[in-house]
Amino acid sequence: MAEPRRSIHVVAGVIRDVRGRVLLARRTEGRDLAGLWEFPGGKCEPGETPEQALARELHEELGIDVRVGAPLIRVPQQYPDKALVLDVRIVESWTGTARGREGQALAWVPIDKLVRYDMPPADRPVVAALLQPPLYAVTPALGEEVAPWLDALSRALEAGARRVQLRSPQAPVARWAQAVGAAVALCRAAGAEVLLNGEIARARELGVGVHLRAAQLADIGARPLPADVSVAASCHDAADLAAAERLGCDFAVLGHVAPTPSHPDRLPIGWAGFAALRETASLPIYAIGGVGPSDVEFARAHGAQGVAGIRGFFGPAPLG
Repeated sequence: MAEPRRSIHVVAGVIRDVRGRVLLARRTEGRDLAGLWEFPGGKCEPGETPEQALARELHEELGIDVRVGAPLIRVPQQYPDKALVLDVRIVESWTGTARGREGQALAWVPIDKLVRYDMPPADRPVVAALLQPPLYAVTPALGEEVAPWLDALSRALEAGARRVQLRSPQAPVARWAQAVGAAVALCRAAGAEVLLNGEIARARELGVGVHLRAAQLADIGARPLPADVSVAASCHDAADLAAAERLGCDFAVLGHVAPTPSHPDRLPIGWAGFAALRETASLPIYAIGGVGPSDVEFARAHGAQGVAGIRGFFGPAPLG
């Protein structure tokens, strides 16, 4: 009989200096995943709260005293020999001089350069949580007129949407082309990222990202767009998530988490199901289905990058 996996609760901190750089520590030789960079921290001991454990670990490892702030993300991750939960907190303030008291190398890294560092799988979603938006707005069905649909998109952008998926699978071709062209211009003017649902060729033509449908994942042999343009995927199970990672997707959407009127016959996976599937992958994952912007904190407590959806951003009805 196989040995049961060890269960480990690890807490880590996001520590910034006065220039906004983030502190990383390099795992020393002789440890699991030696040579990889990680957010500093360590294991929670029995009876400790995450805040107490992080303060103790950072004092022992770095020689600094910290004030632990809000949770950032909680990442469940399966390894061959253990089941790990990485509980990440923002360090609000700290005193002392950070140094590697256990022989570990340290690096102060500009936040936009974090992606260049090789990290353990559990740490990669932490970088995404720092860099990528917590909300992913998906447009509703396009109605008879384009203008009301664009007005609703403008309101979502004004409300702070910075990652938008353009999706309306039943729209007439000419009307949809008109809507997409105008929507891309609106999003670019607002500084928001755009992804087209399933339309790889049009995404290439417009220089925007693509959001792959789950049914497309098995038919695509390689990443369909360059590395500087986002590729995302809709996923419903572990096989979909594995396919998304194989293709080099930048993030995924997983659900449905809760019951939703748009899919009344589909059994939701629930938050426990979401967290369990999240353990099998290391790319950023948005929760979708019956969730809205107010659910971001709860979603991140289950390992999500944030939430995606239509109703929470645009309301229930087709626009136009």
